[in-house]
Amino acid sequence: MAWEYILRILIAALMGGAIGLEREYRAKGAGFRTHFLVALGSALLMVLSQYGFMDLLESNKDLSIRLDPSRIAAQVVSGIGFIGAGTIIFQKHVVKGLTTAAGIWVVGAIGMGCGAGLYVLSVTTTVLVLIGLEAMNIFLRRFGTRAFAVRFSAESQNAIDTVLERLRRLHVEIDSYKMEDKSTSKGALYNVSMEMKVMRNSFQRRILDIMQEFEGVTVEEIE
Repeated sequence: MAWEYILRILIAALMGGAIGLEREYRAKGAGFRTHFLVALGSALLMVLSQYGFMDLLESNKDLSIRLDPSRIAAQVVSGIGFIGAGTIIFQKHVVKGLTTAAGIWVVGAIGMGCGAGLYVLSVTTTVLVLIGLEAMNIFLRRFGTRAFAVRFSAESQNAIDTVLERLRRLHVEIDSYKMEDKSTSKGALYNVSMEMKVMRNSFQRRILDIMQEFEGVTVEEIE
């Protein structure tokens, strides 16, 4: 029976590691090790919840002791939620890490499935997760939008207005806009910070090309 338990946590670790490799490849906050450990721990807790107290039941048959096999497994879900929350950040009006957090949650469920001996269901879920992550990545790369911030400086307000007008004609969605002016030895200098959304497949090169079209406009940072 011990080999059956080992097989369960081993398969869970492999399934979690497979999804973790995909997240590692995408340079996400939670990668191979996190997913590997979540799946392994979930499977072990599931095994403990089902079989960890069998000796207690066998040695106290006359006392009518009853144990709920789901009592430990039920706490895994809330525990994984705590880990997933740590991968979600709010930066520059954009929420990041939701996909990774959801992946950790699913990996926990896969680990519990392996711990319960539901191998086919767990493997199928793993395959579907990998397909979903890769398929959505390809789709978003071609058709999705990307939120990012740009900081640039210009020597005149007319140059800034020209850049903004060009962006509007290209259907670039500007979420926020801030302009500060300061005096220099050469005259006034205007610093502009913008947050915008454009198509993912050409966002950085497109913005740089637009900025280079105008004299007196210098791109300082794109993130």
